[in-house]
Amino acid sequence: MNSGPGKKPDWLKIKLASGSSFASTRQLLNKHSLHTVCRSAMCPNLHECWSKGTATFLLLGNVCTRACRFCAVATGQRPALPDAAEPAKIAEAVKTMKLRHAVLTSVNRDDLPDGGAAHWVETIQAIRAVNPGVSLECLIPDFSGNERALDLVMAEAPEVLNHNIETVPSLYSKVRPQASYELSLSIIERAKRKFRLATKSGMMVGMGETPEEVEASLGDLRRHGCDMVTIGQYLQPTAAHLPVERYVTPEEFERYRAIALDAGFRHVRSGPFVRSSYHAEAFEPVEEIS
Repeated sequence: MNSGPGKKPDWLKIKLASGSSFASTRQLLNKHSLHTVCRSAMCPNLHECWSKGTATFLLLGNVCTRACRFCAVATGQRPALPDAAEPAKIAEAVKTMKLRHAVLTSVNRDDLPDGGAAHWVETIQAIRAVNPGVSLECLIPDFSGNERALDLVMAEAPEVLNHNIETVPSLYSKVRPQASYELSLSIIERAKRKFRLATKSGMMVGMGETPEEVEASLGDLRRHGCDMVTIGQYLQPTAAHLPVERYVTPEEFERYRAIALDAGFRHVRSGPFVRSSYHAEAFEPVEEIS
């Protein structure tokens, strides 16, 4: 039985930011009844990002049909139907916030025939229609491996296609029982090989993996065409979620960063508070070399 990692170390204590940008971001999202992964997933960087006027928009509602043991997003088998007005609302929010780089993600919608892919496409097109200069990062679910659904979204050519492996393969049955490590790698590869997109993935540490497993997974990502990677500390959102096995030190995160750069990643973020969309604007799209 896990006795826990003990008291949270100093490097995991965060100073909450606030101010006019934080308040206006919150008011805007509330006004349009928009969901963000920042709030739904209890992201530790919420105050920092909202204070800078940035947010990661959560498509297709805030109820996920899967029950990953690390994630704070609510789960349920019968979420509400997608909001047909959501694409236009998000497009308007991007315009109001004057974003140059917008990040989209979504819950898993295994209840929908296409997993919500058509809604993704509508949202991307709506954003670009009223924000012609914006770049987009799309952090997509696996769409249950539905190749037609994946291709619908990838064909929209977001500037960054993101799909997280989340953890090492030995922990999948415990951390992501309804997902597949191999499928996640194949999605990254499909985006790179078929659509020549800039690709990104991320993982959390502190759930029981070994450093050797982290290094192996970084190698797997590179072999499947991943350009950019994020590595952050897993933090237990509630007592009902998977417990933290270990608090990874800043020095270890720096070693992972060096390993990732050595492996050939173009951009790497590795640190205790790093999350998939943290400082996403710094992950510049990678130009393909023909």
